[in-house]
Amino acid sequence: MRLKIVGSAAGGGFPQWNCNYRLSRAARAGAAGISQRTQSSLAASADGRDWVLFNASPDIRQQIAQTSELEPSAAAPPRSTPIRAVVLTNGDVDHVAGLLTLRERQPFAIYAATQVLAVLEANSIFNVLDPAIVPRRVLPPEGELKICDANGRKTGVTIESFAVPGKVALYLEDSALPEADFSSDKGDTIGVRITSDKGGGSVFYIPGCARIDAVLRSRLDGAACLLFDGTVYTDDEMIAAGVGEKTGARMGHLAMSGETGSIARLAGAEIGRRIFVHINNTNPVLDENSSEHAVVRASGWEVADDGMEIEL
Repeated sequence: MRLKIVGSAAGGGFPQWNCNYRLSRAARAGAAGISQRTQSSLAASADGRDWVLFNASPDIRQQIAQTSELEPSAAAPPRSTPIRAVVLTNGDVDHVAGLLTLRERQPFAIYAATQVLAVLEANSIFNVLDPAIVPRRVLPPEGELKICDANGRKTGVTIESFAVPGKVALYLEDSALPEADFSSDKGDTIGVRITSDKGGGSVFYIPGCARIDAVLRSRLDGAACLLFDGTVYTDDEMIAAGVGEKTGARMGHLAMSGETGSIARLAGAEIGRRIFVHINNTNPVLDENSSEHAVVRASGWEVADDGMEIEL
């Protein structure tokens, strides 16, 4: 199975359009060791021909243009795509807004949890994707599912979906209750285990996660590869940078560092390759020359960038 990280940044991308933090300024200036990144998305294929996209970011048009495998082949019909299905891991804007770019009456299937499909159903703008052409299919709260195209043909990709600690999408929070707890363990945020029907190792894709409990750690043991939420390095990072008032935890994201951070919580777990994805524009690991980047690498983790490939 082949996987390509087509977008490795968190919402807003890197640099974010209105961010003037030092890392974004350095990225715009082309500083050595700092690469620009588009918003979070992953593509997987069992045969190198049919592709399943995990999350449809607002940058999807640019991502397709930068990923030849996702473009129509020279021998394909005048309107075509090798993207057979899109799997959504939550209802965040940076994971669903790209669906609107995929209009034009092109058949593919959308897979998502019940809560996320309800969000699409409630917003009529998503009707530009006619359900008669782009069917919407429910992911089970727990269990395996063979991913099929719009016509029900198997893509060769199988996923196991499961709820992870997270939160509801920002636009679903009740502004009248600013102190309310909008966290959720009920499937508003999911992780997926991706395998090929042809066999081989498994990869876990979890671009959003608020904490690692004993159940999740046990689930990840034995994985050939883990692509995990790397939004922030420290919980108060955005506050310290002067660009926001929320902690990583308040946004539903676990910090990389600290006693309860992902590096510490997964230390000793039997995981082949560990890669941070969904990286926010304030995260110092974006600078390959930083001490934080060195700590991550010394801990056995990699920092994703756009175009990174994984073969299992």
